[in-house]
Amino acid sequence: MANDIVRLGKETLIYGTSTVVARLLNFCLVPFYTYYLVTSDYGVVATLFALIALLNVIFLFGMDQSYLRFASESEQKREVFQHCFYGLLCYGSILGLLMFLFAKPLAVISGIGADHIQLLHLAIWILLLDMLNMIPFTKLRLQRRAWYFAGVRTASIVVNVLGNVFFIAVLKKGVASIFWANIFASLMSLLLLSPVVWEELKGGFVPYNKTLHKQMLTFAWPFVPSGLASLLVSVIDKPILVHLVGLSSVGIYQANFKIGVFMMLIVSMFDQAWRPFFLAHAKDKNARPLFARVLTFFVAFSLWVLLGLTLLMPPLIQSNIFGHFHLIAPQYWGGLSVIAPVLLGYFFYGLYINFMVGPVITKRTRVLVWITLLGALTSISTNLLLVPHLGILGAGWAVAASYFSMAVALFIFTHKNYPLPYQYKKLTLLGILAVLVLLTNHLMHDTVSGKIILLCIYPILAGVIIKNYKGAAQ
Repeated sequence: MANDIVRLGKETLIYGTSTVVARLLNFCLVPFYTYYLVTSDYGVVATLFALIALLNVIFLFGMDQSYLRFASESEQKREVFQHCFYGLLCYGSILGLLMFLFAKPLAVISGIGADHIQLLHLAIWILLLDMLNMIPFTKLRLQRRAWYFAGVRTASIVVNVLGNVFFIAVLKKGVASIFWANIFASLMSLLLLSPVVWEELKGGFVPYNKTLHKQMLTFAWPFVPSGLASLLVSVIDKPILVHLVGLSSVGIYQANFKIGVFMMLIVSMFDQAWRPFFLAHAKDKNARPLFARVLTFFVAFSLWVLLGLTLLMPPLIQSNIFGHFHLIAPQYWGGLSVIAPVLLGYFFYGLYINFMVGPVITKRTRVLVWITLLGALTSISTNLLLVPHLGILGAGWAVAASYFSMAVALFIFTHKNYPLPYQYKKLTLLGILAVLVLLTNHLMHDTVSGKIILLCIYPILAGVIIKNYKGAAQ
């Protein structure tokens, strides 16, 4: 058992590292885009990739999850693979053709306008290629070939980054370059995954199994609404912003929104380690106090990261440390106020991940669909309420509100079904400490030296709180 846990930890580290590399490499494109694209063009890119993310769920139709389930239980893994792969190829081709035929009205409805219809055509190819890549990627996960998975993913991202630089900076192809770079990156993935695909296809077609296909579709389709609800929380703001404040504002919003990737990395890395950790310790005698203490340490550390990014990123972006080059081009600085609420939203998402212990251990994960739907509805309603009055800052606060609602809902569920002795006094004091740091920074007139001093003091005081105050729930 110990060896299995060690292996799981190593695989988690590999998958987590590939995720970190992916996000960091993609973030490297943000300053590049802000210097080579006008704000309205960046708005088109943000809106279209939000649309791609949503449509990807529909194109994939949950068949990756279906493949995991049926291939792990069936001895006829080749049959399962071919039904997934060929089924998606036929289904995706039909959807892609429909999108191509109705591209003009779709471009108008999405807010990018009929002038950018050619970009929508390129987006269709991205959707089709990503769909074909997903099943072989899922097969690698099932076979626990983590290094192969991470290698292909990293190679694809490198091709994407280099393609962006080559097409935009060298060939001067404009905004279409971003989509061409993604197409070549997806083709690279498919090429590197071709041995995985060929293993399942080289023996010829397996006979069509109507019963198996029906069972797989029945299992898969619930992942579509749940996947859409999950994505709506993070991408619905772009289409709403397009219609309320225009493409240029969306571009400014997206550039500053991307700063949140640093907070998201902390949460993602924690998530990769947290789920196998609490499952491994679920039956321990002291499991519940252990899980409660994890939340305290997570809050203490993530609040420090939140404060650091909130206080230092705006002056760093506007500084002359890099000479005439800035992390974000000056024309995008109008959205710097968005950074703080987006970071706060990702902090709340980290709390949500902590509370995930309840539904997973009690095996009542269906509640997550409803909680995610709550987050999506909160995001939509808050955007519609705040954006007309606050502009893109309203969209930033909508991110915070949606993740806050999800965290609160999941906390209530966990408290009722798997109560944990959370250290409420310590958590409250840590929250008060964070607020005091922000207030003190304001009183010190936002000086950089003052910010650094406060960020050095915070971990000392947080350590005192964790060590000296009793905080378990009574």
